[in-house]
Amino acid sequence: MAPGRLSAQQLAFYRTFGFLRFPGLFAAEIEAITAAYERIFADSGRVHDHRQALYLIPFADRSEYLSGLIDDPRIAGPVASILGSDYNYAASDGNYYVGDTKWRSDHHLDTPFHSVKIAFYLDPVTRDTGCLRLIPGSFRHGDAFADALHAVVAISAKNRSREVWGVHGSDVPALAIESQPGDMVLFNHKTKPSAWGGSSKRRMFTYNFEERMAGAALAYLRTWLTDIHARQNVIYGEAMLRTAGPERRRHLEQRLQVAAEQGLGAAP
Repeated sequence: MAPGRLSAQQLAFYRTFGFLRFPGLFAAEIEAITAAYERIFADSGRVHDHRQALYLIPFADRSEYLSGLIDDPRIAGPVASILGSDYNYAASDGNYYVGDTKWRSDHHLDTPFHSVKIAFYLDPVTRDTGCLRLIPGSFRHGDAFADALHAVVAISAKNRSREVWGVHGSDVPALAIESQPGDMVLFNHKTKPSAWGGSSKRRMFTYNFEERMAGAALAYLRTWLTDIHARQNVIYGEAMLRTAGPERRRHLEQRLQVAAEQGLGAAP
C-alpha cells in the first residue's frame, strides 16, 4: 500500500459515515503548525477582537511550511484514496471561531462533484467547548434521511431545528469529535457540521480538496473560480505556487488552467 493510503476498512467507514478522524497524527508538528498559523494572522494585519469570528482566505497558501503539508503522505494519501490520485487542491481557510457555529452545509447535496475538508483544531475542544460535531451519513444525496436534514439546515439557510424538530441545535443527534492539538479530521463537504459552547478564541484551519472536474462539474468550477477571484483576487497564494514541485503542481494545474482560460490571475 502506498504511504498514507487508507485501508479498506477506513474507506468503508468514510463511504458510510462521511468522515474519518486521525488522533495525534500531527502531534509532533503541532508547535510548528501553530506558530505558522499565528504568523499568518500577524502578517495579515487582521486582529481578532474576541467578539466575532475572524477568517482568512487563502490561508495555508501564505506559508511555505503549511503549503508544504499538502505534500505530506499523511494528507495526500487519504485524499488520493478518496478522490483519486489526480485530485485538485482547492483552498485553505484559517479561522478564529467565537461561540456557536450552527448546523450548515459547506456544499449542497446535489453539488456535482466529490470534495473533502481536512481540519486541524489548535486548541483542545470538547463537546461542550466547541468541538466539531458531525451528523454521520448526512452527505448522501437522494437519501430520505440526508434530504430531510438538508431541508432544515441547508447551506446559507436559517437553522430551523427548534421550529421543525422542537430541539435546540446543540441537541440535534450527532457525533461530537473531541479533539486535541495534533489531531486531524477529514470529512465530506456535504456532511453536516456544527460546534456549540465554544470560547471567544477557538483556532482552526482547513485544507480543501476536490476530485478533478469533468462535464457538469467543470462548468460549475468555471463559475466558481470567477466568483472566488472576484472576492479574493487570487486563486492560490504566492507561497503555495512558489514552493510547488511537480507533484503539487499536478494538484494545482486544473484550477490554474481554467483560471487562465478565463483571464483570471492565479496569484497576486
